Amino acid sequence: MDEVIQVDPLTALGEHIAGALGGVILANEISYGELTLTIERDAIVAVATFLRDDAKCRFISFTDVTAVDYPERDERFDVVYHFMSPQLNQRIRIKLTTDDTMPVPSITGVFRGADWFERETYDLYGVLFSGHNDLRRILTDYGFDGHPLRKDFPVTGFVQVKYDEERKRVVYEPVKLMQEFRTFDYLSPWEGTDYVLPGDEKAKQ
Repeated sequence: MDEVIQVDPLTALGEHIAGALGGVILANEISYGELTLTIERDAIVAVATFLRDDAKCRFISFTDVTAVDYPERDERFDVVYHFMSPQLNQRIRIKLTTDDTMPVPSITGVFRGADWFERETYDLYGVLFSGHNDLRRILTDYGFDGHPLRKDFPVTGFVQVKYDEERKRVVYEPVKLMQEFRTFDYLSPWEGTDYVLPGDEKAKQ
């Protein structure tokens, strides 16, 4: 009697998508119980359309797009999409890479709900989306300087906002750091810091 080999559904799904889309799929892996496909940047619209319409996929629910910043890389951003298929009861993650000048095609023509998610990714990371009809900031103010979720963005920001009683309006001012110690070395007292903590004076003698 021949042994029946059970194929993992996610493995089979990944092979089906890779076989149908060919060379635009750069990597196919299963991690933490979820299928992740890395694709060519310019193929995102075709991939999203296939995932939505293919009878074996039916990823009809778009749930998120965001980014991850790796400033040491030439293409510093991973742009990450998440889709869900109620038919399969599965989720899928799609990744592609880009930099801060090369736009990613918008998928708003495939999933209208991607509109605000792409705006958020632009606002917080500076990822550009070509074909988006209203790509402007959505969480920060229109005059905001920089993109606050980039790894090289200062934690304190560049400006502070306050209401000025004399001018009767909101004003922007450079950040003023009043605390004496703002350059933290993140070392514990046991890792060779130069300062003496209160109570440790006798131990240093």
